[in-house]
Amino acid sequence: MTLVSIDTIPGREYEVLGIVKGTIVQTKNFGKDFMAGMKTLVGGEITGYTEMLTEARQIATKRMVDEAEAISADAIVGVRYGSSQIMQGAAEVIAYGTAVRFIEK
Repeated sequence: MTLVSIDTIPGREYEVLGIVKGTIVQTKNFGKDFMAGMKTLVGGEITGYTEMLTEARQIATKRMVDEAEAISADAIVGVRYGSSQIMQGAAEVIAYGTAVRFIEK
C-alpha cells in the first residue's frame, strides 16, 4: 500500500474510491501518567507521552490501511493525522486520506 501526504501521485492515473480512516483512543497507565506530571516540574520531553502517541499513530495508520485494503485500494493520497485530548492522559488519534485504485494503461 502506497501512502503519500501529497494530493496526487506523479505519473500515475487512478480512480478515487473514497475517504478511509483509522482511529484509536489511547491512554497511559497511572504510574507513567504520574511520572509525566512530575516531568512538567523540571521541563523536557515527556517520553511516555511521545511513545503513547507514536504507538497510537501506528495503530491508526494500520486501521486506515486495513479499511483501504477492504475496498481494494492500491494507495492512499492526502494522508493526514489529527489528535485531540479526550481526558487527562488519554488522546484520540485519527489517520485519514483518500483511497485510490491505479488505472493501468
